[in-house]
Amino acid sequence: MSAADAAEETPGGEEDMPWGEVTPEAARRLLVAAVEAFAERGYHATTTRDIAGRAGMSPAALYIHYKTKEELLHRISRIGHDKALEILRAAAAGEGTAGERLADAVRSFVRWHAERHTTARVVQYELDALGPEHRTEIVALRRESDAAVRGIINEGVASGEFDVPDVAGTTVAVLSLCIDVSRWFNTQGRRTPDEVGALYADLVLRMVGAQK
Repeated sequence: MSAADAAEETPGGEEDMPWGEVTPEAARRLLVAAVEAFAERGYHATTTRDIAGRAGMSPAALYIHYKTKEELLHRISRIGHDKALEILRAAAAGEGTAGERLADAVRSFVRWHAERHTTARVVQYELDALGPEHRTEIVALRRESDAAVRGIINEGVASGEFDVPDVAGTTVAVLSLCIDVSRWFNTQGRRTPDEVGALYADLVLRMVGAQK
């Protein structure tokens, strides 16, 4: 995947450009290049020279905007996890039954992981490459995402809408199912992000024994 292809994942607009808040433009270009490089080669196999080259810049130019390669990964991870939490909290706070809100959460979460699959792979699977302080920060955000989904499932159990003996374990299974989409989703495949989202929403409702 080229840097241009990575940029196409974020075509424009506040909603469609996860890196829109990253300024100046050179800093954003470096983030796009880092996403591409980390997704393709892995964090540890990627050098700052690789990233700068993909962005069409010199290695020295990278250090003007980011002190280290790890700082780049942290910025990518923080923005991605903030977006994931925003998606799940919006669904949890929405109107409707627990089943409707859980389906909405899964559809939206899966769609993001499919549409931004290159970014999502880096956000979700390079956690261990972060330094201790940054890793602690990101783990806290992941726990908040877990809490948003667990809250919906708990409400469904309390109302009798769901049949879930192990809410904590089921929450992990739901989130893992959604996140894994970023590993295999192919834009040339037979399903669109919306179709995968709808499929997974139905699967999750069956998983929790939702009463229809």
